[in-house]
Amino acid sequence: MIILLRCHLPRTLRSYSRPFSINMSRRSQPPSPESSPRIAKKPRLEFSPLTSEDYKNGLMLAPMVRSGALLTRLYSLKHGAKLVWSPETVDKAILHTIREVDPATGVVSYQGKSKAIFTTHPIEKPFLIYQIGSADPKLAVQAAQMVMQDVSGFDLNCGCPKPFSTHSGMGAALLTNPDLLCAILTALRAAMPPEITISAKIRLLPSQTDTLKLVERIVNTGITALTVHCRTRNMRMREKATIERLREIVEFVEGMGKGIAVIANGDCLGYEDWKRVRKVTGAHSAMIATAAEANPSCFSPNPLKDLETTFIPGYIRLGKYLNNHWSSTKFCATQFQGAHDKSSRNNLKASREAIVRAKGYDDLEDIVAPWTGAQEWAEIVEAIEGRAGQRAPPHSLSDLAHGPEEKVDEQAREYVPSVAVTQVPAAPLLGLEAHPPVGEAIGVAG
Repeated sequence: MIILLRCHLPRTLRSYSRPFSINMSRRSQPPSPESSPRIAKKPRLEFSPLTSEDYKNGLMLAPMVRSGALLTRLYSLKHGAKLVWSPETVDKAILHTIREVDPATGVVSYQGKSKAIFTTHPIEKPFLIYQIGSADPKLAVQAAQMVMQDVSGFDLNCGCPKPFSTHSGMGAALLTNPDLLCAILTALRAAMPPEITISAKIRLLPSQTDTLKLVERIVNTGITALTVHCRTRNMRMREKATIERLREIVEFVEGMGKGIAVIANGDCLGYEDWKRVRKVTGAHSAMIATAAEANPSCFSPNPLKDLETTFIPGYIRLGKYLNNHWSSTKFCATQFQGAHDKSSRNNLKASREAIVRAKGYDDLEDIVAPWTGAQEWAEIVEAIEGRAGQRAPPHSLSDLAHGPEEKVDEQAREYVPSVAVTQVPAAPLLGLEAHPPVGEAIGVAG
């Protein structure tokens, strides 16, 4: 049974003086279909509202079109991401949706005419930043009001260079229209209750002076955090990010005395590589895109290897268990790859070919069974509950960031994705032997 709730714009939420709770208590429900067993454990989680400190000393999952789906966000949290960004959703797209709650799984879907525009689960709410694509303050506020009950913060995409975004004045087009950019952020901050954070994700301008002027204006809108993708609008993913430019920006923001977190984005490979990024940039945190698209366990000190046996089957099992649309699960599963220890690239190739041929979950019975999605879910719940009301994972980055510098493998340092080549040298810090298929897969929003 699916509960359909017509989305009306909610009243402004009251300001909380105590930690808010996510109560997923068990309620009487009719039996679920055999393909969608009831989740046995619905946890109660209590977290304080987000602050700028929650954006610091952490690795964040970047907003990625298609690749940043619900399942990937859940596994990223399991393996150590401190916060996760949703894929960019254009303001008008969410305004015409219906909010549906699956009583068997708890999954919340904002359904458009033919597909879900945005999907989430209450367990990720304390960590979830919803990224908005907008070029209109009023539409941005309306879009935020539609989903504010399911997220902890909003981020404005000011960096996507793709024509589908910039031709409407969104994304990187906002970089050259700072009045509009700041008007949207100001409107969001004024409309949202104080317990919901507002942030922005930008790219560098060609001139460092112009970048600092823009950053100053953005910080003065009342944001909580600023993510800087260390490439300019015209740079592409094959080009190495110029992270060395970020240190001056970080020091400039710190000098403004507002406590704003600055997050580095661009070529960070994972937990161990954060040492290099921190040393070069002085950033408070790092955001990971391409590396997480290939291996969502990159947030861990010990990223998984042999993903075709250690990760991909479980990912697919959880997808079926949560009734995740097969096309989304299939797309993400074909992007995963990492280093091999007990298996080989041929095993990964065979697994990927089977997934590509499959038209649904049941077509993968031979390589995925038994369907132990309940166990996958339980492990994710346990990992999140293990944070004990803190957003930082057990392996905090605070000591890592300020500890002694360790030598970084030069191949890993130089690793950048390429749209022209599908095989690159090994990147040991990530455990990545080859870059995932490119093209549609590289869907980083900003």
